[in-house]
Amino acid sequence: MIERIRNYLKSVRAETARVTWPTRNEVVSLTVLILLMTIILTLYIWGIDGAVAFVLRLVVGSGTA
Repeated sequence: MIERIRNYLKSVRAETARVTWPTRNEVVSLTVLILLMTIILTLYIWGIDGAVAFVLRLVVGSGTA
């Protein structure tokens, strides 16, 4: 049982060594890209939500008589 665990950990270590890890610049640039896309998508959804709410207020009325 111990030998199987030892072999498994050796194979995990060997596989990890073959991974091509991203550089620091790649990580930073992709993180900035994801943050910008999140902000843009948030603003887009916020705008659509506001437009739909405005149209619904026009159609249904504001509730004041």
